[in-house]
Amino acid sequence: MFSTGQLIFAACFVVVFTFIIIYSYRKDRKDQKEYFKGSFKIILFMIGLIFSLFLIKVYTQK
Repeated sequence: MFSTGQLIFAACFVVVFTFIIIYSYRKDRKDQKEYFKGSFKIILFMIGLIFSLFLIKVYTQK
């Protein structure tokens, strides 16, 4: 389906993109604390939503 080069590129992209997002979030959180109140709850909700969609997919397939 995907070539080896495409898979390597995708893995590198995900890793670098994740680190950039984490760095940017931490930098902004220090400067603008009032905007990040409750963001942890939103992240947990989104992870729970993705997990529940995954469970629905797994249990409804035959």
